[in-house]
Amino acid sequence: MVRPERRTRSDFVAVALILVAVLSAAAVIWWRSDARATVSEPAAEPPPAAAAPAEVPATLRESWRAPSPATPSPVVADSTVVTGDGGTVVGHDPETGREHWRYSRDLPLCTIGTEWDRAVAVYRKAANCSEVSSLHGDTGVRGPARNSDTEFGTRLISDGKYLTATGDRVLESWRSDLVRTQQYGIMPALKNAVNNLRRPECTYTSTAVGSERVAVIEDCPGDPNKRLTVLKTKPEDDEEPEEVTSTVLGGSEATVVAVSTKQTVVYLRDRGSVVVYTNATGGIEAEYPLPAGGTEVPESGVEAVATDRVWTVNLRPVPEPEQDRAVRSIAATLHRFDSKITEQSVRAGLADAGPDRPFRVAVLDDDQYQQVKDKVGDIAGATFGGLLYWHNGATTMALDAATFAPRWTVPDTLGQARSSATTCCSPSPTASPSWTASPALRNE
Repeated sequence: MVRPERRTRSDFVAVALILVAVLSAAAVIWWRSDARATVSEPAAEPPPAAAAPAEVPATLRESWRAPSPATPSPVVADSTVVTGDGGTVVGHDPETGREHWRYSRDLPLCTIGTEWDRAVAVYRKAANCSEVSSLHGDTGVRGPARNSDTEFGTRLISDGKYLTATGDRVLESWRSDLVRTQQYGIMPALKNAVNNLRRPECTYTSTAVGSERVAVIEDCPGDPNKRLTVLKTKPEDDEEPEEVTSTVLGGSEATVVAVSTKQTVVYLRDRGSVVVYTNATGGIEAEYPLPAGGTEVPESGVEAVATDRVWTVNLRPVPEPEQDRAVRSIAATLHRFDSKITEQSVRAGLADAGPDRPFRVAVLDDDQYQQVKDKVGDIAGATFGGLLYWHNGATTMALDAATFAPRWTVPDTLGQARSSATTCCSPSPTASPSWTASPALRNE
């Protein structure tokens, strides 16, 4: 029988020293870790859903106010109003402003955006805005996070499916788990000397997203004017940008307004026109001079450009039995957005409708449209009509959501009625896109 080894006092001392060293190293790592410098105070339960107003209020008054320099446009995630100040993100009750949840780090915020019912906060480190955290809007519980190559001054803009972080030299898009789907531009740490770019020396002055496309205005040394480039938000290879089209514009002062799968609309300030380009060839499809009255813009150009879509659901009479099925389907699909939409109300509306005079069943925002577009598209006699609202710095303009043709304008306005940060441009030295406060308004 083998005699067991005898442990000496030196053995116990060595083990103790090793344990002390491991615990000390763990303590140092924890002390320097992001976890120690993060405070997360989620809500115990989601807030109650805000009731929809029964009618348009005649007047508005301010209900509450909170400092929010990190939100260049209002941020609403799920049913929560989100503000950002210093390194702290706060979710507020939309009616009272009461703090519902809080998340903070020992880093300053670069910006906050929203998508997937979450607030997405981007924090600053020494080299860039590289720390990205997502927070569920209803509770503030942490979701996916990532590190990025995002530049200082970035803004987060959404197309309803992907979130894009803008920049002067690099921009990138993320899907809902914050995995990067595309990157365009020159990063601080290069794997490839030119990142597979055709024009690595260009800078980016304006960006818009929509329909899984990214449109960017480039300022390239070799071009006589600004250049419009349209990219796929999700290319085949995320290491190599995939251009849809790239064309030199007919103006040197350009802001991209909106982009779809087939078209891109650009505001050429030095020509005073809204120009629609086809993505297939990069050629001009249509040009619309802005009205003479109320279209002057600040010398610094267009700041904090924002767009939003509003869609109408129209129904035309069709032969039976298709019409009976259409009435049932359209009522079942849209009743959740408006309880007044029933089979009876749709039949009553169709009684006065005709092939050239459809019955307008509902008005949907872009999120609602995305939820039902496939179902409505299969209903006989049903069509969509949409408007996209854009503010150019002095005038609010309604564009047809399908063709981008201007429908009407309202001069001398401060902005469109409802804003979602889907387009932006780089800040000028004379104007800041950040808000010093995010006021909430209540109807009297």
